[in-house]
Amino acid sequence: MNVFTAPTPAGPAFSRRSLLQIGAVLGGGLIVGFVAPGLEAAPTVSGFAPNAFIRIDPTGKITLVMPQVEMGQGTYTSISMILAEELDAAWDHVTFEHAPPSDALYGNPVFGLQATGNSNSIRAFWLPLRKAGAGTRAILVQAAAAGWKVDPASCRTEASEVIHDASGRRIGYGALTGRAAGLKPPADPPLKDPKDFRLIGKPLRRLDTPEKVNGQAKFGIDAMPPGVKFATLAHSPVFGGKVAHVDDARAKLVPGFRQTVVLDDLVAVVGDHMWAALQGLAALDITWAEGDHAGVNTAQVRAALVKASTRPGVVAKTRGDIAKALEHDPIEAQYDVPFLAHAPMEPMNCTVHVTGGACEIWTGIQVMSRAQAAAAKITGLPLDKVIVHNHLLGGGFGRRLEVDQVEKAVRIAQQVKAPVKVVWSREEDIQHDVYRPAWHDRLSAKLDGGKITGWHHIITGSSVLARWLPPAFVNGQDFDAVDCAQDMPYDIPNFQVNFVREEPPGVPTGFWRGVGPAHNVFVIESFIDELAHKAGVDPVQFRLDNLGKAPRLQAALRVAAEKSGWGTPLPPGVGRGVAVQPAFASWIATVAEVAVDGDGEVTLHRMTCVVDTGIAVNPDTIIAQLQGGLIFGLTAALHGEITIEKGRVQQSNFHDYRMLRINETPPIEVHIMRSGEAPGGIGEAGTTAAFAPLANAIFAATGKRLRRLPIDRDVLAGRKEA
Repeated sequence: MNVFTAPTPAGPAFSRRSLLQIGAVLGGGLIVGFVAPGLEAAPTVSGFAPNAFIRIDPTGKITLVMPQVEMGQGTYTSISMILAEELDAAWDHVTFEHAPPSDALYGNPVFGLQATGNSNSIRAFWLPLRKAGAGTRAILVQAAAAGWKVDPASCRTEASEVIHDASGRRIGYGALTGRAAGLKPPADPPLKDPKDFRLIGKPLRRLDTPEKVNGQAKFGIDAMPPGVKFATLAHSPVFGGKVAHVDDARAKLVPGFRQTVVLDDLVAVVGDHMWAALQGLAALDITWAEGDHAGVNTAQVRAALVKASTRPGVVAKTRGDIAKALEHDPIEAQYDVPFLAHAPMEPMNCTVHVTGGACEIWTGIQVMSRAQAAAAKITGLPLDKVIVHNHLLGGGFGRRLEVDQVEKAVRIAQQVKAPVKVVWSREEDIQHDVYRPAWHDRLSAKLDGGKITGWHHIITGSSVLARWLPPAFVNGQDFDAVDCAQDMPYDIPNFQVNFVREEPPGVPTGFWRGVGPAHNVFVIESFIDELAHKAGVDPVQFRLDNLGKAPRLQAALRVAAEKSGWGTPLPPGVGRGVAVQPAFASWIATVAEVAVDGDGEVTLHRMTCVVDTGIAVNPDTIIAQLQGGLIFGLTAALHGEITIEKGRVQQSNFHDYRMLRINETPPIEVHIMRSGEAPGGIGEAGTTAAFAPLANAIFAATGKRLRRLPIDRDVLAGRKEA
């Protein structure tokens, strides 16, 4: 089943069959990379060029260039494992570095641009990186065999050496770089049989852990170029508001104050240190022109979504005769989810130095090339005069798929005669985010015994894709908005999914960890649970009966039921809920066990998650990501909501935009199914898996069906109606 199919963006893009190509040689070293068809004629750089994934110097040191960014998901280690596996590199010889901005050389094969998101770092680069490693290994073998005057087929590789068993000779990769550099790799190098993997499948320690533990790791906020000044900023509290007047007389009295930067939509204070910038900003007297959105509120947004959901929208997918199937007394339900903020622990930040002929940027971002292009547009400089240093990201969750942190820092830096580090306060971060869309869903279904014979799902909300990647938004279709809805795994003969685009006035929306599936899996799996209870069938059995064409998901569900103790007795007020999903090409079944007390408080007893994600590159990373994703999703389900009043976001920090506490976090068991399929995505899959089993477990414990998030304790306690 094809779970994720992205429309091809306009212009050149990577394909999944990216070719290998030998790069440049410098000082006897070997650089090997791949480029996309159609980009082979792109200008090359003499000597060392950053258009490679693999570099080997004469000492045998292997440097792997990371096409995707590291924001805690373990990508650097997993990518290194894939390259090193096919290269047969000694793991202790391997180091890595961030890729520079380049869509042509490091573009994600799915997006066609250099972006890390949608849990596709491994699944998108799985074959290209394996081919890069295998092609490099092939020319190293060829170089050694030529020197020994033997058949290359008589040689093998292991731990960064080429070995000729018949003669007992062996030679390290470093000693072969000069000779190998002049050789052409095979067009389609043979890849290892998975049974011969030495690294892939092992729970290797992450390469980025030591420096994170000893404090040497560099995040964007750690950048400290010589002479750097510090700045923080304030936006209009109302969406789209502008600066009307600024009086900085009191700010100038703050020790360390340097200057006030007033732009049309923001004000920043620059100081010798961060405290001076913060105190100076607090001392400003700012008058804002609130603009057209000062009357926007949450109730208004929801009412508009509900009204829009009665429009037909566009048909994302249809089969059978849905009108006939639902003609008489369909089962119906409506669901709502709120705006959500990203709130990464590392707040938005960007350090910039703009001079007459160049712009240098230090940050952590998910879209390197877009950051470079944005800065070039603002400054009027050519791309090659905009240098972007990417760093580790202290959380992204989709927030750093946006370039506003870079754009605003560059605009501020144009007014400052020194490098300036712009750091957003937590309040500015939460109140000026690019929010996960609020959604309203209408569902209708028909049952014949324990089988679903008709299903109609109308999804109403913002289209992030239309703004973020316009060429992929075709004829009103947003593949992210309907992800997991149009390709839901159930075997239903009469089926239709519609998308209705309804943009909230003034509220910016963007991708949020789990993107479309985080919303759709909650709605679908909650409604499936409703249907199971209507049919009088156990929820696990009901899913098994209707998952006729999803054997991997059925298998995961059976294991989840077994491992969670599904069906065993529970005390009053305690319930189990189940949900399944095909999100991000990983097949996951999750069971939640919760207790609900008389005050409506929910206690999480246990989460059991079973995943078939194909070949598990690093099982330890998969377990960690599913555990972290589930905590992220449970946090949103229990507490997450951005509300708006008079055009203003009402939440401001972690006191009113709560995170799940350690003492509230349940034991989380993750079980990985053995599989020989290509790897699926995992970084967001845990978040997606959290919402529905929690809501279904609450129903099992209380008999109350919650169709709106976050969990409403007043409804559970009987203080108000659902």
